[in-house]
Amino acid sequence: MNETKREKERVVIFAVHQKSQDDFQFQETLNETQSLCETAGLDVVGQYMQNRERADTKTYLGKGRIEEITEEVSREDISFDVIIVNDELTTSQSRHLADIFAVKIIDRTQLILDIFAQRAKSREGQLQVELAQNEYMLPRLSGHGISLSRLGGGIGTRGPGETKLETNRRHIRSRIHDIKVQLEEIKAHRKRYREQRKKSQIFQIALVGYTNAGKSSWFNQLTQSETFEQDLLFATLDPKSKVMQINEGFKVIVSDTVGFIQHLPTHLIEAFSSTLEEAKYADVLIHVVDRSHPNYDSHMQTVNELLESLQMGSIPTLTLLNKSDLIDSIQEDSHNTLVVSSRDHDDVQRVKTLIAGFVETLMTPYHIDVQPHEGRIINRLREDTMVTSIEYDEEQDLYHIVGFERPESGTVNRILKIEKSEQTDE
Repeated sequence: MNETKREKERVVIFAVHQKSQDDFQFQETLNETQSLCETAGLDVVGQYMQNRERADTKTYLGKGRIEEITEEVSREDISFDVIIVNDELTTSQSRHLADIFAVKIIDRTQLILDIFAQRAKSREGQLQVELAQNEYMLPRLSGHGISLSRLGGGIGTRGPGETKLETNRRHIRSRIHDIKVQLEEIKAHRKRYREQRKKSQIFQIALVGYTNAGKSSWFNQLTQSETFEQDLLFATLDPKSKVMQINEGFKVIVSDTVGFIQHLPTHLIEAFSSTLEEAKYADVLIHVVDRSHPNYDSHMQTVNELLESLQMGSIPTLTLLNKSDLIDSIQEDSHNTLVVSSRDHDDVQRVKTLIAGFVETLMTPYHIDVQPHEGRIINRLREDTMVTSIEYDEEQDLYHIVGFERPESGTVNRILKIEKSEQTDE
């Protein structure tokens, strides 16, 4: 039995180069939309652009440019199933384009949402996608064809004379409410989990960065994990956390997060806010940057601006200038920045060393003496604090331990108290 391979949908991209955008900035967004199409599994067969002061209020591209495209499509016998627009469309623009070309019209926001829908695997991720889709659709219902404006009937579904448009609006509002209730429950569960971690004094680190910068690759390297990683935009949409050991025993929680992107619509940021909950409460952020990208500095700026808008700008941050294997040798290392490649085993160790040193600067030093028979105290100190040296003093028959603990956490005193209590019980 032969299986028919599902053909990719053929798409063309429409883009307006506004005068307020410089050439590089415009080309960057266009390249990004092309990459988004590839990530969504689409086959891009053409691009149509126009230089304008601003997009046409009715048809996005101007009337003359639309006529040129329709003539070229007919003359060259170019076939396509979808038009992808490089910006967010109004209802009117979407409707007029659909009337002219008789194909699906998808704007950049819908394209991103489609990728989110494909990639989200967890219940939380799927709810976040559905919420964003519904919030995007609600104000645009009136532009989705004459079928939504017909009168309809149905027992228990709507009042007399209520239009199908109003019914759909009411249904979507109801679904948005239900999703938000479910997300609040997930949020409450996460909050309880975080509080439990806080009580146990576990240090938290979150990986952030532009989409496809290499966050998941570093998450896998640092935690010996197998998170999905691929050269695609938005490869990771579901929050993941795992334990990492640094400094021969000190345990920290590392979280991977969804990637940022330029011109991310506000309601998408809001819809995915709980996906970034782990990052919001982190002690340290690790900003992963694709240093090989020609516009890497703009990507860094985008991430920093979004972190500020999410009240995360004050969290201490380390920067990994990633994918050094794809660029010529550069020297940009500093006390909080490394040029690295996740493919280089030595770089993984360098990053762990950088994290350990950076964490030390955020903690309070301690120095205690432990008797030789109190081995359990030493083990607990290794796990719950940053132990930097253990020296045995033969004359005093003591171990001199130097390390760092969370400021005002009382971790060392707590460990000593627990051990003395357990010894008394024995």
